[in-house]
Amino acid sequence: MARRRLVYEGKAKILYEGPEPDTLIQYFKDEATAFDAQKKATIEGKGVLNNRLSEHFMTGLNNIGVPTHFIRRLNMREQLIRMVEMIPLEVVVRNYAAGSLSKRLGIPEGQQLPRPIIEFYYKDDSLHDPLVSEEHIVAFNWAAQQDIDDMIALALRVNDFLSGMFLGVGIRLVDFKIEIGRVYDGDFQRLIVADEISPDSCRLWDIETGRKLDKDVFRHDLGNLADAYTEVARRLGVMPKTNGRTHTGPKLVN
Repeated sequence: MARRRLVYEGKAKILYEGPEPDTLIQYFKDEATAFDAQKKATIEGKGVLNNRLSEHFMTGLNNIGVPTHFIRRLNMREQLIRMVEMIPLEVVVRNYAAGSLSKRLGIPEGQQLPRPIIEFYYKDDSLHDPLVSEEHIVAFNWAAQQDIDDMIALALRVNDFLSGMFLGVGIRLVDFKIEIGRVYDGDFQRLIVADEISPDSCRLWDIETGRKLDKDVFRHDLGNLADAYTEVARRLGVMPKTNGRTHTGPKLVN
């Protein structure tokens, strides 16, 4: 079997050259990082969970007409995706105050915002992904104003879809981030959702108890991260069942 060509390796995923033109294979790693990778650990099976969850969300978005890079899952850790030209921005949608928003503006964590707030962060690890304005984005040619308008529209559609899905299983979607890329059909450009959607990129709180079911569990030592992600997958019906019992999920590797 021919060795696959490595295209890119990040903190949570590896991209390999795909088997078809303009495709990539996205591999989900077990590593967890926080605070600009100052805190690290290996969570056995985390990549499997995020692969299955991202497949679930991306497939749902594709089905309602929100375009994504996802083509199909290949195995427990890999999926086939469309190659895109990534816009160097993280698009964050906030429904409730938490994290840096609470710290910057002094809004109590958990307070519902008057409407979804969208923020843009420039992707640069050496700069710690700084918050940027639309003026910065246009001035430095990261995206045109029309692209910004299209990204906002995409982000709000993703928010509507995910909020409803999580609400149905008793989870509050506090905030999330997506990344967006360009694809070209001849001279025509369109924007699509890329990267991943998983508990790594969302803040998810149990509606009844407030229990955190996202990467904040790892950031702030609130318990077992694998158990939290497994609970999200279980509620969404994503986890496979063995002998009529739901798989209990992976464990932390010290």
